[in-house]
Amino acid sequence: MYYPEPISKLIDSFTKLPGIGPKTAVRLAFFVIDMNDDDVVDFAKALVSAKRELSHCAICGHITDQETCSICQDHTRDESIICVVEDSKDVIAMEKMREFNGKYHVLHGSISPMDGIGPEDINVPSLIQRLKENDVKEIILATNPNIEGEATAMYISRLVKPSGIKATRIAHGLPVGGDLEYADEVTLAKSLEGRREL
Repeated sequence: MYYPEPISKLIDSFTKLPGIGPKTAVRLAFFVIDMNDDDVVDFAKALVSAKRELSHCAICGHITDQETCSICQDHTRDESIICVVEDSKDVIAMEKMREFNGKYHVLHGSISPMDGIGPEDINVPSLIQRLKENDVKEIILATNPNIEGEATAMYISRLVKPSGIKATRIAHGLPVGGDLEYADEVTLAKSLEGRREL
């Protein structure tokens, strides 16, 4: 179907976003066209502002609008425990829980030999440097429970083992409120693996 060029460009821009298919992109493009001018300008400014004003924390790699993020600046948090995550979204998810009071380290990805991504391509070297410079007693490996996340967690745990720092892995398995009959084999296997005494 033919669209005028400005709409086509807008549709193409929306399809570059994750989870946005062609039909949704068309719907969003026409929604934007129907918005009032002030809202469109505010939306465009918010996009540009987020891209230009945000950077990564010099210490942990989390997104911030300052040199160091608010978590790294908070001296009431336990600096001896570092939770290693793949993405800034993971930090936000952990913070919503309000249970973890340590610090974070954001890898910005995971090791994936199939995609040509090695440890030096993600934020592993700065993690090792950080562990050398600080009195860290434990790292919690909270990478995703997929092949790449598991490989990353194993690589980091083997890397830090000689230093005497305790490396733990977040538990995987059945979600709270989940039914056994609906769980897949891998999830059930992980649940059995991670069982604990009552």
